[in-house]
This record gives sequence, structure tokens and C-alpha cells, in this order.
Amino acid sequence: MCSKASLVQATRARKAVRLLAVVAAGASLAACAQSSVVSQKSELRASRVASLDNDRTASPAIKRRVAAVRKHVRLASRKDTGDAKTASHGVASFYTEGTKTASGEKFNTMEMTAAHPTLPFGTKLRVTDVASGKSVTVRVNDRGPFVQGRVVDVSYSAANALGMVGKGVTNVKLDVVQ
Repeated sequence: MCSKASLVQATRARKAVRLLAVVAAGASLAACAQSSVVSQKSELRASRVASLDNDRTASPAIKRRVAAVRKHVRLASRKDTGDAKTASHGVASFYTEGTKTASGEKFNTMEMTAAHPTLPFGTKLRVTDVASGKSVTVRVNDRGPFVQGRVVDVSYSAANALGMVGKGVTNVKLDVVQ
């Protein structure tokens, strides 16, 4: 027969074992959550380094879009003379991910399209690589880029025509054509 004291001790022991099991499970979940946050931050850091390094080839990490606040350069006024109005100068990047654009149409990497933060959808832009002089005309159908310091994201085919696929980013001049 068990005494009342031994039953109380057994009950306390079971409660202690349960408490330890719950604490161990919680610590395990916290470690899993922490490791995914750390790996995401590592991927983000690697993406930023890769996109700034002009000698590296394009990697999947470059194609990830990152949200950031950016100060917009205003367009030239409509009273200016001449057909083309300079929209801005800055860094261009390209992207290949996404299924739907902000304008609602299906994203196609083989079309000459671009993402711009403020220009109306359908605006035609001449994107000129400042270093090489190569230029392409793209149609704005998406919003972006969401990386500070960038003025436009172009589709893969436009980036290929500009010769920036291997570099990932390039300095460009934007002119509103239509």
C-alpha cells in the first residue's frame, strides 16, 4: 500500500516532468522560428551584396523583391518643349518573379515591360544604359522597385537587351516617350 505522502510526491514528480516537457517543446519551437528568421536575414543580406557587385552573375537571390521607402524624383513639367521628358536618372534592376502585375495583367518576362513607382500604367519609357548607350522602350505595367535608390525595374527581356543580366543592376536615364 502506498502512503499519502508517496502519492503526493508521485503527483508532484509527474507535474514536474510535464512542465519540463512543455518548456522543452517551447524552446524547440522558438529555436526553429529563430533559425528561419536568421536564414531570411542572411538571404536578404546576400541579395543586397550580390545586387551591388557588378562582377557577379545573376543569382536567384537578386530576383527577390524587398520593400523599402524611396524618395521619388519628380517628372519634368508638361510645359517643357520637346517630345521626350526626362523622368529620372538612377539605378535600374530587373525581375523575373511574379504572376500578376499591379495593373492586373499577367506578368511575362519576355515582354518589354517595367515597374515604376508613380508613372501611370501604359506609359512608354525609354530606358538608356548610361555606360553603354544601349536603350530600350518599355511599357509601365507594374509598381516598384521596392529597393531604396532604384528608379525602375525592367523585365528580363528588357534587361537582356540592355546587357545588364550578368550585372544585375546598371545606371540608367529614363525618358518618357508617350
